Amino acid sequence: SSGINAEYGGPEGTVTYREELASVVYSTNVLGFKGPRKMTVLIPGMTGDRERVEIRPESEHHSILERYKRGETGNLLELHNKTPVWNDETQSYVLNFHGRVTQASVKNFQIIHDNDPDYIVMQFGRVSEEIFTMDFKYPLCALQAFAIALSSFDGKIACE
Repeated sequence: SSGINAEYGGPEGTVTYREELASVVYSTNVLGFKGPRKMTVLIPGMTGDRERVEIRPESEHHSILERYKRGETGNLLELHNKTPVWNDETQSYVLNFHGRVTQASVKNFQIIHDNDPDYIVMQFGRVSEEIFTMDFKYPLCALQAFAIALSSFDGKIACE
């Protein structure tokens, strides 16, 4: 897509481009077992005033995803899903959701920045057959967190 907002233009003779808020990249699971793949979450960086940098690509070439692929990560914040640890008792890989997630699921994940793996930026997980819970904090906004959570429901990309 060109990023051009089809419904609302700018002042006469100008074009308004949609703002990009996030991109989620799923990679093949390096451990080789069925389950969650590695997630890379890319969001616009933050200013010194804790405001989100506005990214309005004028072409696909300038999108968050394409910039990341070229290694142009200025003004981008790169987050990842926390790697689960093996639990001998349950014979499975687990994450500590501190009671917020109560059922095992390949859709359960926690998002962190590699520089501070103890600061959980976002967590998402199953609490019953059809109910999930989502928690998020700075630097994510509700819309970014919800979009990241929704991306986990596309079985073709989110899990094997």
